[in-house]
Amino acid sequence: MTKKIILILTLGLLMTGMANAQTVQWKTIEQAAKTDTKNNSKLFFVDFYTSWCGWCKKMDKETFSNPTVALILNTYYIPVKFDAEGNTEFTWFGEKYSNTAVAPGAKRNTHNFAKKVLGARMGFPSFGVFKSNQQQLTVIQGYYPPEEFIIALWYYASGDNTRYGWDKYRKIFDKEIRPVMNQRLGIK
Repeated sequence: MTKKIILILTLGLLMTGMANAQTVQWKTIEQAAKTDTKNNSKLFFVDFYTSWCGWCKKMDKETFSNPTVALILNTYYIPVKFDAEGNTEFTWFGEKYSNTAVAPGAKRNTHNFAKKVLGARMGFPSFGVFKSNQQQLTVIQGYYPPEEFIIALWYYASGDNTRYGWDKYRKIFDKEIRPVMNQRLGIK
């Protein structure tokens, strides 16, 4: 009987811990496009993915499931999942976007929004970062493990991109920047 009680309590604690784990609160592009930018100081983070992209799935499984990555995205960004080959029609900051008709026999067609943001650097996964005033800050491309992605997310979320070059930032991150980041995020 005592072993059963201990097992039940242990499972209960584990499940409570899982329920409290931070997960990214993804929005659709339509939801993000309707955000009141006058009263919003968050950045927009758009995850351009495709259904066939293995590295995109790896980002979802390993990087976006990281509690610190999720906390930064939920606190400082409006995180958006966007199928770069989807058929969504929407208006993003006054400009209408849709996916042009796929030619007969063609397998996929890249959405016009992905083409506009990524330009000639088409590849997946890719991530567009926009200021709340709609200005595009940067495009981050490729798979990143959680610890590397935390650095990239914080670089823009904190505004440090205006104070440091990327190479210097990466060098000083653990010693100088991470303690400040952890304090602001409430991480011990």
